[in-house]
Amino acid sequence: MHSFSTDLSGIKTPENFTFPFYYQPHQLAKIAAKQLQDYLEKQQDFKHNFVFFDDKTNAIGKMFGVLVVKDNHNNFGFLAAFSGKLADETCPDYFVPPVFNLRSKNSFYRKGEIEIEQLSEDLASLESNIDYLKLKKKVNKLTKAIEEDLAFQRKKMKVAKKDRKLRKKEGSNTLSKKEFALLLQKLEQESFNDQFFYKELVTYYDDKIAKDKKQLIHLEEKIAFLKSERKRISANLQQTLFEKFQFLNQQKESKALIEIFNNPEIKPPAGAGECAAPKLLQFAFLNDLKPICMAEFWWGISPNSAIRKHKNYYPACQSRCKPILNHMLKGIKMDENLLLQQAAENLELEIIFEDDAIIVVNKPAEFLSVPGKELTDSVYSRIKEKYPNATGPLIVHRLDMSTSGILVLTKTKEANKILQSQFINRTVRKRYVALLDGDINKEKGTIKLPLRVDLDDRPKQLVCFEHGKNAETYYEVIERKNNKTSIYFYPITGRTHQLRVHAAHKNGLNSPIIGDDLYGKKQNRLHLHAEFICFLHPSTREKMSFRIAPEF
Repeated sequence: MHSFSTDLSGIKTPENFTFPFYYQPHQLAKIAAKQLQDYLEKQQDFKHNFVFFDDKTNAIGKMFGVLVVKDNHNNFGFLAAFSGKLADETCPDYFVPPVFNLRSKNSFYRKGEIEIEQLSEDLASLESNIDYLKLKKKVNKLTKAIEEDLAFQRKKMKVAKKDRKLRKKEGSNTLSKKEFALLLQKLEQESFNDQFFYKELVTYYDDKIAKDKKQLIHLEEKIAFLKSERKRISANLQQTLFEKFQFLNQQKESKALIEIFNNPEIKPPAGAGECAAPKLLQFAFLNDLKPICMAEFWWGISPNSAIRKHKNYYPACQSRCKPILNHMLKGIKMDENLLLQQAAENLELEIIFEDDAIIVVNKPAEFLSVPGKELTDSVYSRIKEKYPNATGPLIVHRLDMSTSGILVLTKTKEANKILQSQFINRTVRKRYVALLDGDINKEKGTIKLPLRVDLDDRPKQLVCFEHGKNAETYYEVIERKNNKTSIYFYPITGRTHQLRVHAAHKNGLNSPIIGDDLYGKKQNRLHLHAEFICFLHPSTREKMSFRIAPEF
């Protein structure tokens, strides 16, 4: 437990604990985070290549966390932790220990890791053995030649059979009974000879390849056994690990990882329990410290896929941490989940155009296009209520909840189908305005970064060149002022969070949209607005265009 080096008088203690999945850091957490960051800048306790800006292959940033606590004597202090492990695999005294030390010298996990490492070495040695590779190549080459020759022989037999059938048919019409009987006997003998030759050829080839094939099978069975053994040991190791990871809550109730993720069909995700938040809370509960507030921040270079900015605060992850923290924070009064507040209740939905086929609205920021799981107020629900007799699906395209601007809806099924085809064929012209947190060097350009959902932290998106969908954005700078850039975005594709990720990612513009609570820093709103749209009217085929200026 670290003492604060800053005078805390005048700072009001929060009434509730931080809701870890969506929060603005309390002042106490910010002070604790600053103290930890000062330590990180000067420390000599561990070695880890954070490389803040240069993209080095051996550099990796890391998530750190602070937990402000109060002891039994009402003294304030804070705990510090990091997610995962440091490069040198140490745990300096400045930080709380892991919930379960996987890599202590004699732990079952380290022994299992050594065993798996040895199996992997044996496997790699066997698979790369020159004699094995030569033998495999020889058998494959010979097998291919045999298959080709046998296929050729079967083709010859098929031609011969067809020829015999033709001769038999001709003989039945031209030969005497005795001559025809002799012909049948001859044809039967030819058929027998072909089959006998083919069987003898197969036997010859089997004998020719048998020795090498037997030796190859022996080696491949050995490889298969090593793989199976490695998989078995790894599964046992993982299962034991799930049981050993025990998490406390304020009531000193302990639950294993396997109990927390209690769906037998879904195993706990890799790294579950090794994030900063569970480490901090575990140490607090073990030592009878009362949690007051918490914050996590990124330190170092951003990963290649996810978006992390140096010193920015981030919520706890959904897939690994949420089930664990639901148990650990049981009985602790927390701040409200701001994501579940009906933020749009007092917002008006402005209709800027309407006829028998379409409706064009100006969607406010923080207003859903369609109903969500918990939030029901949306553009769809309000338009459906206003036009109960509309026959179309209404929604043609969507805007993120945080994005404001022009949204087109349809009243009829026919209009929806026609407009939807325009979006699919990319004949609809759209332009967004955004305010970015930083100076953009180029005046214009195109960003091509494929995107997929972050399975560990929905609804965030990742840049992924292996599994991501093509995503392309053209941009033009409008103005630069006070280290901020106004910009036009022209989305060529329409992926979820495309503009937000392309703005924030280090290989995009490396400047988050101001107010982006997922990829940048939260403010009063996301400064992204769908300003302009142009399309052909689904009934009249006239060109329609609309423009609504942003409020920022």
